[in-house]
Amino acid sequence: MAGGGRPYVALLLVVSLILLVSFADMAQAKNRLKPWECKPRCTYRCSATSHKKPCMFFCLKCCAKCLCVPGGVYGNKHKCSCYNNWKTQDGKPKCP
Repeated sequence: MAGGGRPYVALLLVVSLILLVSFADMAQAKNRLKPWECKPRCTYRCSATSHKKPCMFFCLKCCAKCLCVPGGVYGNKHKCSCYNNWKTQDGKPKCP
């Protein structure tokens, strides 16, 4: 009888892992933008630059791929890891 509870412990661990993964996916999806939300976010993101056309082009491209635009007009890229980590062939940041 000492080993009778092991299948239940294993089942509990599997169920816990499944719930953890599910909640992580839901939390990540909560932070994702809808595709139609990209333009207003990018318009604000690029509002302080004097190079609006290239900024909007790359911001919209990055948003379409990442479904995320960092808050503010500069910086905060750590809030969108995909946006932050996408680089050009030269290793420079692709997203404004």
